[in-house]
Amino acid sequence: MPVDSDSAIAWHRAQLKKLRETLKNIETTRFTIGEPALSNRTSKTQKAVAELEQKIRQSQHIIAAYERQTRRPLATDRRSLASVSWSAWNAQAPHRSGSNSRR
Repeated sequence: MPVDSDSAIAWHRAQLKKLRETLKNIETTRFTIGEPALSNRTSKTQKAVAELEQKIRQSQHIIAAYERQTRRPLATDRRSLASVSWSAWNAQAPHRSGSNSRR
């Protein structure tokens, strides 16, 4: 896992790991033990799974946005480097939307 200078992104990465583990445990338990078809637990479990999946998507979205703003392209061929907007990339700090000034 990469080391993040932004503590919010580090928190989201840790949350993502915890949420995925929790979801895995719920689904494993559901399929291993099973649940009665008309049980009250079934609706609670479905609600919990939906909530976990929503939180996972939210953290993934935040992490992806951060990585798009801060990471350099990994490919070094001329075609892939030519398609990158280097004016928006700053190695020192994340790009702030709305400011087009170069440093």
